[in-house]
Amino acid sequence: MAADRMAFLTTPRAERARRDARERLEDWREVYRPGALLPIVGGQAARCMDCGLPFCHSACPLGNLVPDWNRLVALDGWRAAAVRLLATNNFPEFTGRLCPAPCESACVLAVDGGAPVTIKNIELALADRAWEEGWDLPQPPASGTGRRVAVVGSGPAGLAAAQQLTRAGHTTTVYERDDRPGGLLRYGIPPFRLEKHRLDRRLDQMRAEGTTFRTGLRVGREVSADELRAGCDALVVAVGAGHRRDLPVPGGRLPGVHQAMAYLTGANRVDEGELPAAPVSAEGLRVVIVGGGDTAADCLGTALRQRAAAVTQLDINPRPPVRRDPGQPWPVHPKVRRETTSHEEAEATGGGVRVFAASTVAFEPGPDGRLAAVRFADAEPPDRTPRAGTERSIPADLALLALGFTGPEPEPWLTGGLGLTVGPDGAFARDDGFAAGTAGVFVAGDAGRGQSLIVWAIAEGRSAAAAVDRYLRGRTELPDPIRASARRLAL
Repeated sequence: MAADRMAFLTTPRAERARRDARERLEDWREVYRPGALLPIVGGQAARCMDCGLPFCHSACPLGNLVPDWNRLVALDGWRAAAVRLLATNNFPEFTGRLCPAPCESACVLAVDGGAPVTIKNIELALADRAWEEGWDLPQPPASGTGRRVAVVGSGPAGLAAAQQLTRAGHTTTVYERDDRPGGLLRYGIPPFRLEKHRLDRRLDQMRAEGTTFRTGLRVGREVSADELRAGCDALVVAVGAGHRRDLPVPGGRLPGVHQAMAYLTGANRVDEGELPAAPVSAEGLRVVIVGGGDTAADCLGTALRQRAAAVTQLDINPRPPVRRDPGQPWPVHPKVRRETTSHEEAEATGGGVRVFAASTVAFEPGPDGRLAAVRFADAEPPDRTPRAGTERSIPADLALLALGFTGPEPEPWLTGGLGLTVGPDGAFARDDGFAAGTAGVFVAGDAGRGQSLIVWAIAEGRSAAAAVDRYLRGRTELPDPIRASARRLAL
C-alpha cells in the first residue's frame, strides 16, 4: 500500500465525529461517536508531510515521534506505529482525549493559518487500537534491582514515574490519599471527557507489572514523612498543584459559592458509584461559572447534564481571536478561541452563555443569606481591573470558582519532614534533575512545575523516573525527555 505523498494538498482536515450535542446531555459517556474514527484516520495521517524539521516533535514535551507513526498509519502499519507511540508516551489514551495538542499548533501545515494534521485524533485512534488488538501489554521487569521507591500522588506524573520505575526493576509503591488511584484523572476530569474504565485498565496493567498502590492513606497523618522515607531508597513527590486560587471579593463565603474542583469531584464520585447523589448539584439552579479554562468548561458540561436552569460563564479574559494574533506566530501554541464540547452543547441547547472580559466584583446574598446574584463589570485592559460604571448583576443560585491553582497544598510533612521549599511561583523548588529537599527526594509534575498540561505531567514523570534510576544505580537507560527547567515554546 502506498500513501499519497500529496495528501496535504488534496485531502482536507477532518475531525473525529462526535455524537449529537443534545444526545450527549442525556448521559455521561464520552462525546465521540463510537467507531466513527478509523475510516478516516489513514487519509488524515497521510496529510503529514514527514517534514525534515518536525516542529510537532519539538512542541511535544514527550518528544512523540509524530511523523514516524503518522507515516506508518498511512501505510496501514498500525502495530509498528503503536510501538513508536508507546515508546515515548505511557498513556496516549489519556493525552489523545485531554491534551490541547500544542503539536498541532506547531505543525508546518499550520503556517499562515493552514489546517494542521489531526495529530491528536490519530494518536487517540492508535492508542485505542493498541488496546483492542492486545499490543499494549504489561511489561514486567526481567529482574529486580532490590531498590524500593515510593511515589506520593497518583495523577499522571506519579503514574508515569511509577510505571517507568517498575519497568526498570525497582519495587515501586504509589501512595494516594483518595480511596482510588488516579488523582485528577479520576476525580477532576468528567467522564464525558475520559471514561474511567480506561484509567482502571491502565492501573490494572501497572499492577500486573508489579506496581503496588496504597490508597486511602494520607502521608503526614497515617504515615509520617520519616516512616515513609525510612521505608524506601528514593521518594518521588507528585502531589500536584491542588492549592486552589480564591477570589477575594465580598460574599465569597456565602452558601452557594463553591470551588469548581469540589463540585466536579462530587459529580465524578456519583458516576463512579461512590456517592448516591452529588453533594453540590446544579439541577434546577441558575449557575454562574467564574473562569475561562478547561475546568470552567468541565463545570459547564457537568451543569448542563445535571439539568441546570441556566448557566453563565464569566471569563475575565477578552474574547480571543479566531486566528493567530501576529504577536503569537507559528509555531507557538496561540491563544485563539477554542470551542470545547461543553460550549458546543451549550450553544446547541441554548443552555449556557459565555461573557468575556468580565471581572467578578461581588457575590450578593438574598433575604435568606444565601447566594442570590453575581455582580461583575467589564474588565479593563491591560490589568483586567473592573471598569467604573459597567457593573451589573445576574441572578445566581450556585457560583463555581474555576480560577486555577497556585501550587501544591501546604503540608507540613512536605516542607518540614522532607525539607522541600516553595519557590516564588508557588511550586516546590528543585534542581534541573528533579531533586529537592533531602537526599533521595525528587519532585515531579505540577508540584514542581505549577499548574500545567497532562502531556507535561507525563513527561515530568518519565524524566523524574530516569533521575531516580540514575540516583539509585549511577546510570539509567530510561527515557529522559525534559529537564525540570524546560518550558513551553512561547513568546
